[in-house]
Amino acid sequence: MSLTAGSRPDGTRPATAVEEPAAALAPKAVPKKRAAGKVHWRVRLRRDRALILMTLPAVGLLLLFNYVPLLGNVVAFQDYDPYASSNGITAIFHSPWVGIEQFSRMLDDPQFWTAVKNTIVLFLLQLVLFFPIPIALALLINSVIRPRVRAVAQAIMYLPHFFSWVLVVTVFQQIFGGAGIIAQTMERHGWGGFDLMTNASLFKFLVTAQSVWKDAGWGIIVFLAALAAVSTDLYEAAAMDGAGRWRRMWHVTLPALRPVIARLLVLRVGDALSVGFEQFLLQRDAVGRGASEVLDTYVWNVGIQFGDFSYAAAVGLIKGVIGICLVLGANKFAHLLGEQGVYRK
Repeated sequence: MSLTAGSRPDGTRPATAVEEPAAALAPKAVPKKRAAGKVHWRVRLRRDRALILMTLPAVGLLLLFNYVPLLGNVVAFQDYDPYASSNGITAIFHSPWVGIEQFSRMLDDPQFWTAVKNTIVLFLLQLVLFFPIPIALALLINSVIRPRVRAVAQAIMYLPHFFSWVLVVTVFQQIFGGAGIIAQTMERHGWGGFDLMTNASLFKFLVTAQSVWKDAGWGIIVFLAALAAVSTDLYEAAAMDGAGRWRRMWHVTLPALRPVIARLLVLRVGDALSVGFEQFLLQRDAVGRGASEVLDTYVWNVGIQFGDFSYAAAVGLIKGVIGICLVLGANKFAHLLGEQGVYRK
C-alpha cells in the first residue's frame, strides 16, 4: 500500500489548522468588563465604611426629627382628639376621618388669607431688599485691599447672626421705640414723639431691616467663599484689556457669582412661606395681628393656643406642598437660564 504525502502509516492524516475541531473554532465567552471608573458597591462600602459610620448618627437624627413627624400629617384628614386615647399617638387611630373638611374650612377662613397675604408681601419685600444686600456687601469687602480691615469688617457684620431674636428686637426697641434714642433726641429738640415699633403700616419694613441686620453677615460669608475661587488671571487679563474696576466687576465677578446666586435664590424661593416665627411672635402685640400674622404664627396660634390640631396640620401640610412646588419650579427656571440650581437635570 502506497502512502500519500503527509499521511501516517495507519492511513490517517494529521490535523491541520484548517481542520481544527469545531469546539476550538467557537468564539470564547468574553467576561463582561465593568464600565470605566465604576467601582463595585461592595468595594465602595468597604472603602467608605468609616465615613458611613460617622454619618449614621446625623442620618438617624434627620429621620427621627424631620421625617418621622411627617406621619403625623394624617391628622389633617381627621377630627383629631388628643383625649380619645391614653396618649396622643394612639389617639390618631381613634379619631374620626373627615376627609378634606379641614382644607375646605381653610379656604373659607379670612384670617388664613390675611396670613397668606402678609407672608407673600414680606417675602417679596425681603427678596427685593434683603437678598441683594449680602451680595453688595461681599463685593464691597472683597474690594478692600488690606486684609486686616477686611477681617474686622467681616467679623462686625457677621456678629449679629449669633444674636437671638429677643436681643435683636430689644436693640431695635432701644433705638426706634417710643423711649428709644431717636425719640428722646427728637423730644429734646422740640419735635413730636417717634415710635416705629408700634407703627403697623411700617412693620414690614421694620422686620426686613431686622433680618438684614441679623443675617446679612451669613450671606456675606457664602459669597466671599465664591469670590475666593475666582482666578486672579481673569482680573489681570481684563485689566490688560483696559477694563476698569466696574467693568471687571460686571464681566468677571458677577458671572462667577451667578451659580451661587441662582442656588441661593432657589432655596430662598422654596422658603417663601416661612418668613419667620419668633421675630413676629415677639412683636405681634405691639402692631396687632393684622400686620404681624404670617403662616407660621397662624399655625402656632390655631394649633397650640386653641388646640385645633387637625386644622393647624392642614395649614402646615398645604404650606409644605406649596414650598416643594416653588423649589421645583425655581430650580427648573434656573436650568432654563443655564444654571445648575440645587440639583442637576
